[in-house]
Amino acid sequence: MRAQLFALMTAIAWGVGGYFEKKGLHYGNVAPQMGLTIRTLVALIILSMASFPYWKSVVNAGPKSLLYIVIGGGVIAGACGMLFFYIAIKGAPLSRVMPIAFTSPLFGALMGIVLGGEPLSVKSLLGMAMTVCGIVLLTAG
Repeated sequence: MRAQLFALMTAIAWGVGGYFEKKGLHYGNVAPQMGLTIRTLVALIILSMASFPYWKSVVNAGPKSLLYIVIGGGVIAGACGMLFFYIAIKGAPLSRVMPIAFTSPLFGALMGIVLGGEPLSVKSLLGMAMTVCGIVLLTAG
């Protein structure tokens, strides 16, 4: 139950944050790249403080673990994903961008099933299909 609560808090933070990010980009006519840089700098400061007690664990993590985090979190999700998101929210209404951008759980679930060996149940398959249908309903002109 705790994990689901944090997942919900994630969704709220990203949804509310996306609203303010879009407003900030438009009010100041800020380039998406600059908006993302500001966001990342602020996040770096806050996360550096929050993670301070765990800095020593990086030494024990091992190169393979760090490589996965750097490539998956730093390059793919962090840099590319956020840059694409900022370009999207600068150019289109949130009501069109957010449902598409936040299909990430669908892609994550597929990666877990295809590459991670996680089980595929009828319930999961139905949930993914309903997610796709909901996105089509929300974004179709």
